[in-house]
Amino acid sequence: MDRLYLGIIAFPILFSLLAVRVPIGLAMLVVGCSGTIFIAGWLPIMSQVKTSAWHLFSNYSFTVIPLFLLMGNFASKAGMSESLFRFAGACLGHRRGGVAMAAVGACAGFGAICGSSLATAATMGRVALPELRRMGYSGSLSTGALAAGGTLGILIPPSVILIIYSILTEQNIAKMFLAAFVPGILAAIGYLIAIAIFVRIKPDSGPPTSYVGWRQRLNLFGQVWQILVIFFLVIGGIYLGWFTPTEGASIGAAGTGIMALFTKGFNFSDLIDVIKDTAVTSAMIFLVLLGAEFFNSFIALTQITNELATFVISNELSPYLVVFCILVLYILLGCLMDSLAMILLTIPVFFPIIIELDFGMSIEEVAIWFGILTLIVVEVGLITPPVGLNVFIINKMAKNVPISDTFIGVLPFLISDLIRVGILFIFPGISLFLIRLFG
Repeated sequence: MDRLYLGIIAFPILFSLLAVRVPIGLAMLVVGCSGTIFIAGWLPIMSQVKTSAWHLFSNYSFTVIPLFLLMGNFASKAGMSESLFRFAGACLGHRRGGVAMAAVGACAGFGAICGSSLATAATMGRVALPELRRMGYSGSLSTGALAAGGTLGILIPPSVILIIYSILTEQNIAKMFLAAFVPGILAAIGYLIAIAIFVRIKPDSGPPTSYVGWRQRLNLFGQVWQILVIFFLVIGGIYLGWFTPTEGASIGAAGTGIMALFTKGFNFSDLIDVIKDTAVTSAMIFLVLLGAEFFNSFIALTQITNELATFVISNELSPYLVVFCILVLYILLGCLMDSLAMILLTIPVFFPIIIELDFGMSIEEVAIWFGILTLIVVEVGLITPPVGLNVFIINKMAKNVPISDTFIGVLPFLISDLIRVGILFIFPGISLFLIRLFG
């Protein structure tokens, strides 16, 4: 069988396995191994099985993933998400839609110490959803705001997906974090504007609450200042060169761990849960990484990426048209796949093509700009129908809200996301501003 043809049919086979609920890591492992055996026989795959796991997991850069996950789990168990929500609610709750805005702000804050969209959505959903419903917020606005707010965990540094993209494309993690700041802030602002428009169209969906005085706000701030210190220590230390991203993650995990130990109600059982959750999530991510290693090796053998690059260059397609088509494909894939799977499956195929195109920027700037765009579109996939993992997580918590209402609730946030993607696509300098300023 022709190698190129084998590479092409591998993708529908992989999607078919995913459709019957085969785990993404196992599916990529099976397709990758089978394809390599078809092309090169048993000996190369046996050699790869013997060496790939050690070669992949001995990479020092990957240790940052369980450390940031541990940091997020400590923050969740220590009740930091509740503190952030109460403080944000005290500052914004007296405005129409203000408690929903507070939920988005708390998602942004928690995402900054968690790094995972699904974890941010699940944690903030448990904290904020009962309060939103108690205060008379509509089911669509409550669930839509939390599902969309959860996506901020994938964009605001530190982000696990951003770390994996950096490792796959051999980019500097600290620079990727820096580049994500402005788009992350734009995302949060865009969501606040979406809520403001939503409650003006449907005033009853987000009623205001009583005004909270400055003294009470300061008391509530006393419960969150440690979170801000940890965030600025970790991220600031990385940018200032005090320590590497892995060392920063270690400091962040230790800091949140110490905070958790001194939190009232945190006990030995919670500590075991934190360690167990971190281990299970890390194992899941590493299994997906291992499956991607075998699948991508198979794709490299088929030469499909070289053929695609040759086709794009020989037909003199506009570089921006190529990126636009890739982004549209990501939005479609987001309706069917989770963010980690999309990144691991597509970046080894698309990235070699992108860096061959002339955007009038250096290769590093192109890699960073494309990474931020990819991350945002992957984030959009978390709230798009029919899958929208964040939507299903939040809707499952709100048992009396129809899934259709939740998807209606996320529509304003989807529009905000698409506008932001368009702005960052047309003006790459926005994503690269801090890199060029401090780089």
